[in-house]
Amino acid sequence: MKTRADLMALLDSLGVQTATLEHRAVFRVGEGEEVKSGLPGVHTKNLFLKDARGQLWLISAADSTTIDLKRLHTVIGAARLSFGNAALMAETLGVTPGSVTAFGLINDTDHRVRFVLDRVLDAAERVNFHPLTNTATTGIDRDGLRRFLAAVGVSPLVVDFSQMTVIEGVAAR
Repeated sequence: MKTRADLMALLDSLGVQTATLEHRAVFRVGEGEEVKSGLPGVHTKNLFLKDARGQLWLISAADSTTIDLKRLHTVIGAARLSFGNAALMAETLGVTPGSVTAFGLINDTDHRVRFVLDRVLDAAERVNFHPLTNTATTGIDRDGLRRFLAAVGVSPLVVDFSQMTVIEGVAAR
């Protein structure tokens, strides 16, 4: 599994400028308001899900976005969704609960996880994710996020959660 140092080395090799803030462990949205005030940009919430057919999903959304999990599966073309367990999360993304992050896709070399990106994050000039650990937050710009995703071979499914519609990418069949 790739480590935080490996992630930072990849971002550096891609020419992605980052700003990282070390902080106490943060486990859920609503915690760590002082962290958010210390980093500009949109802060995120990230959900690791599994559908009834066994497909894994990572949802990255703005921390203020409301996600209707009861309807989401119909929008993204999944079977009914539930939260993925910690062992599967560690196996595929190399992170533990509380540290789920789009940066975990660096560890999904078999591309078992489909990535859903909130339209708000996709349009944001700067976004903030945990760098594989919930004791730090790393900010990158929109282009840097796209370069990271391309480098790990991921094409996001961009969803407008306010309208519950796919904006970019192809929903699962």
